[in-house]
Amino acid sequence: MSSFATFNAFRTRLADWTATPVIFENEFAQDLLEKNTQAFVYVEIFGDSYDQDSVGAPGSNMFLEEGVTWMHVMTRSGKGSAQARQYADQLLNLFREQPIGELFMPQMSIGAGDPGHDFPNYFSIAAIIRWRRRDITNLG
Repeated sequence: MSSFATFNAFRTRLADWTATPVIFENEFAQDLLEKNTQAFVYVEIFGDSYDQDSVGAPGSNMFLEEGVTWMHVMTRSGKGSAQARQYADQLLNLFREQPIGELFMPQMSIGAGDPGHDFPNYFSIAAIIRWRRRDITNLG
């Protein structure tokens, strides 16, 4: 999992997304499934590393956090992939060339389509962002 600072940065930016509902890990999605929602975005934010990036006295070091955010665009099965691809493009445009504070996002892609493993009767295409963040909050 990522740090709270990174999670919050993505959550704040995705508050601007209005095309579909957005849910994050461990949030309740049953009402979306029961209503047969046409599309929604399921977000997972993974931290790959959180490493010390400088040498200095305790409390005076920088840390580099790196990871990936998967924004799974979930659309109803059997409806094709065009709508999911369009949403994936639009999601990435929310972040393209727009760092959020200390969060830098140099690599983005649209992943392969897949049946929605966690959400039956849905198809998933992921908008993927590799990110890094320099944590300088403890520097005096």
